[in-house]
Amino acid sequence: MRSFTRSMADEGGASVDNASFEKGISIFSKAGILGPLRKTGTSATTVTRTLKTATQQLYQRYVLELIFQEKELPPSKDGRHIPLRPHHDKPLIDERRGSAYLPNTIRTSRYTVYDFLPKQLFFQFSRLANFYFLCVGVPQTIPGVSTTGNFTTIIPLLFFVFLTVVKEGYDDWKRHRLDKVENARSATVLRPTGHVDSRQDWRTGFGLRGTRDKDTMAVEEVIPESQYQWHATQWKDLKVGDVIKLSRDEDVPADIVLLYADGENGMAYIETMALDGETNLKNKQVSKALQRCNTIQGIASCQADFVVEDPNPDLYRFDGRVTVDGETLPLTLNEVVYRGCTLRNTTCAIGMVINTGEECKLRRNANRHPKAKKPAMEKIANRIVISLVVVVVSLSVGCSIGYLIWKNAYEHKAWYLEHLGVDFEDIIIGFFIQFNNIIPLALYVSLEIVKLGQMWMLNSDLEMYDKVSDTPAKCNTNTILENLGQIGYVFSDKTGTLTENVMKFRKMSIAGTTWLHEMDILKEQEEQGLTQTGKGVNVMLEPTDENDNTLTKTTTVVSVRSPNPRRSSSQWRSTGRPDHVQPEVTTEDLLEYIRLRPKAPFSRKAIQYLLAIALCHTCLPEIRDGEIEFQAASPDELALVKAAQELGFLVVQRSSQSVTLRISRGDGTEVERTYQILDVIEFSSKRKRMSIIVRCPDERIWLITKGADSVILPRLRLAQLATQKANEVRKSLEVEHEMQRRSEARELRNSFGGRPSFTIRRSIHLARQNSVAGPSKRPITNRSKSFEVGRMSLSAPEDRLRPHVTVRTASYDVPYEDAVAASVSDKFAFLDDPSVCDEGAIFTRCFKHIDDFATEGLRTLLFAQRFLSESEYNTWKKIYHDAETGLVGRQERIEAAGELVEQTLDLIGATAIEDKLQKGVPETIERLRRANIKIWMLTGDKRETAINIAHSARLCRPTSDIYILDTTKGNLEGQIMDIVNELKIRAETMATAIPNHTVIVIDGHTLAALDESETHGNAKELFYSLIPTIDSVICCRASPAQKASLVTAIRNHSHQPITTNNKSFLAYLVTPKRTPPLTLAIGDGANDLAMLSAAHVGVGISGREGLQAARVADYAVGQFRFLSRLLLVHGRWNYARTSKFIVATFWKEMFFYLPTELYQRYTGYTGTSLYESWSLTVLNTLFTSLCVIVPGVWEQDLSAETLMAVPELYVWGQRDGGLNLRKYMGWMVAAVAQGVVVWWVCWGLYGGIAVKDNGLFAVGNLVFTVAIVWTNVKLLILDTHYKTGLILGAFGITFAGWWVWQIFLASAYAPGVWPYAVRGGFFSSFGPDPAWWVALFAAVGLLTAVEVGYKSTKRNLILSGLWRLGWRKWMQWETWKGLLALGRGGAARGAGPMWAWDEAGGEGRNVEEWDVELWQALEREQTVRETLKGMGRVGHEGDGPEPEEIMKEEEDNEKNRVGESPTMDCEGQNEPAVVESLEISK
Repeated sequence: MRSFTRSMADEGGASVDNASFEKGISIFSKAGILGPLRKTGTSATTVTRTLKTATQQLYQRYVLELIFQEKELPPSKDGRHIPLRPHHDKPLIDERRGSAYLPNTIRTSRYTVYDFLPKQLFFQFSRLANFYFLCVGVPQTIPGVSTTGNFTTIIPLLFFVFLTVVKEGYDDWKRHRLDKVENARSATVLRPTGHVDSRQDWRTGFGLRGTRDKDTMAVEEVIPESQYQWHATQWKDLKVGDVIKLSRDEDVPADIVLLYADGENGMAYIETMALDGETNLKNKQVSKALQRCNTIQGIASCQADFVVEDPNPDLYRFDGRVTVDGETLPLTLNEVVYRGCTLRNTTCAIGMVINTGEECKLRRNANRHPKAKKPAMEKIANRIVISLVVVVVSLSVGCSIGYLIWKNAYEHKAWYLEHLGVDFEDIIIGFFIQFNNIIPLALYVSLEIVKLGQMWMLNSDLEMYDKVSDTPAKCNTNTILENLGQIGYVFSDKTGTLTENVMKFRKMSIAGTTWLHEMDILKEQEEQGLTQTGKGVNVMLEPTDENDNTLTKTTTVVSVRSPNPRRSSSQWRSTGRPDHVQPEVTTEDLLEYIRLRPKAPFSRKAIQYLLAIALCHTCLPEIRDGEIEFQAASPDELALVKAAQELGFLVVQRSSQSVTLRISRGDGTEVERTYQILDVIEFSSKRKRMSIIVRCPDERIWLITKGADSVILPRLRLAQLATQKANEVRKSLEVEHEMQRRSEARELRNSFGGRPSFTIRRSIHLARQNSVAGPSKRPITNRSKSFEVGRMSLSAPEDRLRPHVTVRTASYDVPYEDAVAASVSDKFAFLDDPSVCDEGAIFTRCFKHIDDFATEGLRTLLFAQRFLSESEYNTWKKIYHDAETGLVGRQERIEAAGELVEQTLDLIGATAIEDKLQKGVPETIERLRRANIKIWMLTGDKRETAINIAHSARLCRPTSDIYILDTTKGNLEGQIMDIVNELKIRAETMATAIPNHTVIVIDGHTLAALDESETHGNAKELFYSLIPTIDSVICCRASPAQKASLVTAIRNHSHQPITTNNKSFLAYLVTPKRTPPLTLAIGDGANDLAMLSAAHVGVGISGREGLQAARVADYAVGQFRFLSRLLLVHGRWNYARTSKFIVATFWKEMFFYLPTELYQRYTGYTGTSLYESWSLTVLNTLFTSLCVIVPGVWEQDLSAETLMAVPELYVWGQRDGGLNLRKYMGWMVAAVAQGVVVWWVCWGLYGGIAVKDNGLFAVGNLVFTVAIVWTNVKLLILDTHYKTGLILGAFGITFAGWWVWQIFLASAYAPGVWPYAVRGGFFSSFGPDPAWWVALFAAVGLLTAVEVGYKSTKRNLILSGLWRLGWRKWMQWETWKGLLALGRGGAARGAGPMWAWDEAGGEGRNVEEWDVELWQALEREQTVRETLKGMGRVGHEGDGPEPEEIMKEEEDNEKNRVGESPTMDCEGQNEPAVVESLEISK
């Protein structure tokens, strides 16, 4: 780990000068890092930015401030003044508003009753297609303008908009319901006797909540004559100035100042996990000026006046003061408790409300009025709509000009058209209305139906069902489902999201030896019947001489289990480094050794170590249900105390004066030892250590200190030697890491610079099939004759990397052998080594252990000790007492006094605590990283903890370059420049190697300092320019508001580099700018709500912090591991489905209406419709809806197993592979060509040779029938890969329904003279005409043959490696010579066109760049399919349905699956064998 700072020439680290900044800019430019900062310099950009700014100012001034009265309040003159009174008859007045303070209600919904309709109307008509149809529909209502009716556009539009508005209103109504539940929670408030709240708790009113009298029991006071008593009320009824009472484990309803706490010395323990994500309990203490507020009478008589700061989002600072009897004392963060906290380990607390509702710190950090989220694909759809508007205008203008030409050439000669001319403006408006349906009116409604189906598919996925919490995946916002397929950044909370917030003591380092503690694992497995237990072993702890600095002179015996003969089968492994060999001696072995050799030097050190972890803490034991439970200020301390209990040292009692240990004896008896607590020097973020001074039973004074290695090391007695050994270890580790980095740099990399999941070596050749037509009879498995897939796996699966139990570790660990067969001398021989007593060797090995612990993701602490003489202690005690009782600089003086005694310490050992991750977290992060997704961890926890978790979750690798940005270490601009310089040097020296994994660590204070341009210059601009080149970022000590602002900043800075201005317009059309990577935030607590709202996609976890995030987020899952399937599988599927739906919808509309335009030349461009009106009306509803909706819901271009096993395939969505301008133009060109073919085939084969009916309806109905049949054949049969009975059923329903419609039309139309001779036409005129059917089959057959031929040729070229050769290669004779030789059948086995494969990229082309047709061919190989399925299950073992359910589902899928044959997949008759030789390796 390295922290890069810059030494400045000027004092105080002044800003880097302009020359340095210009140098940095040039470095960024050369390294390609400053792409996001380049500006086009065009005037259009400047104008757009100016207009946007002006629009925002007008919106702020006239809409928000004038209409909605949302004004920025000016600061108060001297803060808000709040007098302490038991009850206020009138509400207190906020001087900033001139009215009462805000009520204690919160609102997470997006709309209110009065702003819902205007906001929704604005939102709906900001959609370009809706706005377009509004502009078309309004003029259409004018009589005499439209040739297709006056309300055919506006009424369907309003209906569709109404449905969407109702759906959005329903979603927001559900949020209102959740807000009501939150606001109706119960609180206890001080009110006058006999007072009745205007609004009672509805559950109490209906008898659903039992009334509970809490009156004065908590403060142990009964005052019959008192005028006040405690009342139950709802949270929403609390007001500023109210006095409330909290009970243990109760949530705080508003920001309060503590008036009373029944903890020792007026202390209250507060859990802030829901506020800032920290798991440690915070100590809050009542101000000394409020000591008499411990009774109702005391509160009534205390005329205190509070002055507190105005509401603000800063969680880590509070300014205020309290005046009592003329004495004024400051109010700091230590006396204030915020909403969202929970009272722990304290029976009762009383406080006065100072902030309510939306002015609480928690709500000030939330995104209180989030905007409705739009799918990123909608921008591309809007561009398509604009292009189609141009097409509609062009068609309308072209046909209108054709009418003018026809009018001049023919109309004035036709006597029957005299005086019947039409004005040009009416003609062009008529054509514009006629062709407006090229832009589908039902686009968004059909898309909503598709997304409802996609939501149902996501919600019903059993693979994302969490059995432990009984939580399925849930979609709360179905409008952005396709965004899941384009995520580029994941912002994750730590506590409750990545971790379970459960700490377990895992390893210890004593005298240079390391021991594994797995008693908890064995106990769990014993309860499940997975292990065998042995008999008890009596372990004797011997007394030692005083000179050996041990503590008791009493012989005690500890009863432990014998070593488990099957222990190796349950050996713990690190999630951060699963390949790391673990110690093969455990703490059970340690206790056995102590029993056998109690007087050995190592035994004395071990006893001292165990006593230290049992004494140095602040945990309080409590007896619940006959068992001792501990209340700890931090989960780390709880893990240490429980480990001491498992090792025989149980804390049975602890007060401020003493701590009592109960030690079990071998004969079944127990002995208790009491240690007098003299002083406790508390832990602080500045000290990074905690100390306790106890008097042992032998009257000696013992100082025990635990803390981070960086603060313990310089305070050791042999600090110089320890520092020397630490530097040596650090240098050796750097050499090892550099060698490992260089080794990794020579590995293969994928297209975005990462390490691929696997590589595939292929030899492909084409082999003719003997069959001329129809599917091949040869089994599909014969396509592959040779497979080597045994090595195909994800990187470091746990089962393969499990260490062998006979490997000897580098840290003096020994192999575990059978306890019965091995002698003691052989088993513990390494403990007799003289180095166990060598301080230098102990330092070296201990520091190496600490590094290993850290890279495994374990939280490390060093323990040290010293003994004090009575005189030494008394001298120091006087200094410490003066510091404790001082009023000025109390905390600083306490820390200085602690510094005096915490010197010349002796090292006891090191501990390693595991912060247990949720199941599958490391594997999920690895998958997401391979999917080109950058993962950030945003947490309110401290830096060291965040880095340890990053290692454990594999967010950091053992060889990662970790850069720490810290505003306290100098100028930030200089620190960033140092990072840039190092990255530049690495890029230049290792240009052909994989860039090393880089991580930036930044805290909330530094993040806030980036905005101080006067102090840190252009640091902010440089930081956000550097971020795209960094693999991961860890942001610690971040408030919820900072999390949200960071997500917003990355969302705005994540755009692709802007290209140069000299690019041609044609090149811009062909290669447009990609959609910037989208952001996803995932969390589980109320402190994550702002972050979830700020991201493009918010995912909530039903975690330990409640269901707030899961209720408000766009999507909810039970565990973090389900995020990989949510993105890689459902994200890719939904993106592909929605992309296909959009292009297919636009394609079919263009295809349908092009024959109408071609027909106009035969009608004098008068606007006569080729199609009958009823059929045209139900076209998109009955006959072309299922062909786009059903694939949009159920299509799967690749299987879930493939997508999970090969995360690199996710890059396809990030690169706009499903919907881009090139693909859209290809579909539109195909629509135009196919429309022309249909028209000329129908007109040529039937229009000129019709026997019975050559009228308008017969020709139009023929074209309409061909269009319907071809649309459904193409979209449901030819273009759909995942063919099930549902797909074929949709085709059958539509196909049969059209002929039923033909019968209905022929019968329903009334007889008469119409331009469309519908009545009986299908039965008597064109229906029996063979020419009509010949034209139908000819047109459909021709289109099918061309489509099948194209797809078959493309697929064969892809499988042969010829598809991506490029036109230059095709112009060379060698290409055709090789193809001719191959066509003559001269290719031997394995001698396929490898020259073509190599030229096209060959093995060097990465798996994410392979065409989907190639992956679909690989999926048909049974061996590959089974291997991919096994890879996809890594990290998800035990998820989903039971095995028998899976087998049944697979059998059903095989029965329903159609299309494995070449015909159904349009592969052509002469299908090549797919793979001749395949080798898949890691």
